Amino acid sequence: MNSLLENTDVYLGRQKIQLKPQDRLGQGGEAEVYRLSSTLALKLFKQPSHPDYQGDLALQTAVEQRLALYQEKLKQFPQGLPERVVVPQSLVHDRQGQVIRGYTMPLVANADLLFRYGDRRFRQGIRSQVVVAIFQDLHQTLHQLHQHQVVIGDFNDLNVLVKDQQAYLIDADSFQFGRFPCCLFTPRFLDPLCWDTQGQLGVLGKAYSPDSDWYAFTIMLMQCLLFVDPYGGIHAPSAPRRRLSPIARIQQRLTVFHPEVRYPKPALPPQTLTDELLHHFHQVFEQDRRGPFPKTLLDHLLWQTCSSCGQDYARSTCPHCGQGQLTPTPVGSLSATLVFQTQGQILAASYSQGKLGWLEWQEEQFTREDGTPVLAGPLLPQMHCSLQGPKTWIAQGEKVLCLEQGQVSQCLSVSPYRGKPQFAVNDQHTYWLEQGLLWQDGRWGPVVRGELLDGQTQVWIGPSFGFGCYRVGHLQRAFVFEASTGRLNDQIPLSPSLGQILQTACVLSPRLCWLFITTQIHGRRHYTCQVITAQGQSIAQADCAEGESHWLTQLAPALVMDNLPFAAVGEVLLAPTDEGIIRIEHQGQQLVQTKTFTETEPWVNGHCSLIPGPQGLWVVHPQQILWLQLS
Repeated sequence: MNSLLENTDVYLGRQKIQLKPQDRLGQGGEAEVYRLSSTLALKLFKQPSHPDYQGDLALQTAVEQRLALYQEKLKQFPQGLPERVVVPQSLVHDRQGQVIRGYTMPLVANADLLFRYGDRRFRQGIRSQVVVAIFQDLHQTLHQLHQHQVVIGDFNDLNVLVKDQQAYLIDADSFQFGRFPCCLFTPRFLDPLCWDTQGQLGVLGKAYSPDSDWYAFTIMLMQCLLFVDPYGGIHAPSAPRRRLSPIARIQQRLTVFHPEVRYPKPALPPQTLTDELLHHFHQVFEQDRRGPFPKTLLDHLLWQTCSSCGQDYARSTCPHCGQGQLTPTPVGSLSATLVFQTQGQILAASYSQGKLGWLEWQEEQFTREDGTPVLAGPLLPQMHCSLQGPKTWIAQGEKVLCLEQGQVSQCLSVSPYRGKPQFAVNDQHTYWLEQGLLWQDGRWGPVVRGELLDGQTQVWIGPSFGFGCYRVGHLQRAFVFEASTGRLNDQIPLSPSLGQILQTACVLSPRLCWLFITTQIHGRRHYTCQVITAQGQSIAQADCAEGESHWLTQLAPALVMDNLPFAAVGEVLLAPTDEGIIRIEHQGQQLVQTKTFTETEPWVNGHCSLIPGPQGLWVVHPQQILWLQLS
């Protein structure tokens, strides 16, 4: 495994640092991060020869220039910065001790990237007032940084870690201070006043300032409170020829609040927030107001939960109740039937043994579809639930409990990947990862089905086969295994994934695995879908980048979720969008959107889940389950 690591010949003083694949915590566009101890991490800069830069001479030259600048910049790194800044501690060098290759830094263990707080599914069990506390903490750190004459520059939701309602700033080596500018940028968070004179989103034309940091702060706050960014939604003017591109919308300051922009269904209504905060968003994103974010807007943002609908809001009256739930009525040849509705939350649902089952949480009680109490207690962040017929599996951290009739019938210890327990079930079997081994339940006890990379592997299971993958350095490895026998094939051809992997997830039918990988490369998100057969053959693939007109960008909000809301039915994939359910098929080696079921538009959005059933689909919303059927 060590032969797969890039640039491992690094020294701390005269001591060579031994890096192991299982200690790799992740990578961004410029570096890889490894765990050295329970409190210490190592950031290792990618060299110009790194596979991520192959074939791009301009990028290799830029990397050389950045690394040359770091040889002086890191030696002059400012001292006394706020405690929430993860600063370089000791520099690491090459064998001769001449070239800085990276640095050690405090390890913020068991933390989550801030970008996950903009996902409604991840936020299950996390109250909005907690998000306010996180941004109050981040506000104080940013204010203190500016007092030290330090500007973050490339400020985005991938360089903020959240732990215990505290926000930690990472990637401090790219900060701007003294004579050292920040030359990196992430387009979604780049202040348009910093674009070049031609107004191009892809070019940084003006130096960063405290104002640009506060602009990015405001974007992140809006994303985490409303689940939509300022230029989200779809521009849908009455005359289609007037439809603007994403870049043109920013140039013209055409925000999600504009009457010609279709507001995303999964997002919270703007009226959820106070008028003062909404007014500030309008001023910043439409009228170019700059300056420090008014802290009083956070201090006065007090959330409460509606006793009628169970939703959170931050004003005097609930804006959700007047809208009501979806009311099923026939639309053309489509009928929609309400199956279940709750003021709590639907945590999981599955179709098994000829019936639909679900798990509801309400008023400190977990309950199955037949009213059977499963567990009493709070809904905790990072709690993962799965159903296996009458069995209810609840995972938290490294422990997974099986509950039957309100009693714990089994307890497993599993290995997590980025905080998510690697555990999966289908109708017949249970699978989990522990200490680098893939386990399957058996008639006489657990059986080992394969040896994998501990802490770096993910696994999923479908009706007849399972899929798993891990990444070592720049190499992505994958495997399939039979659901019944566990027979494993680890010779799966995967396209290389460059840059920082934000999410990897898949959906399986009896014959096909639809694998989705979301990455960020040089500040821009890229989406890949690869279709793999149960025998391990890659038969089709699609790729695109954010901002492009492609069916993958339609699904982008769902592609950062832990559990994809899509349904794999036979040879096709059905996916919910704000425009209705779309159908994806493989035609030769291409993946093509072949139909949009526009009649389903009133009943679905980009965050609901689809479950195929006999002659129809169940649509699972956070508080409602519908049955859709063509008459």
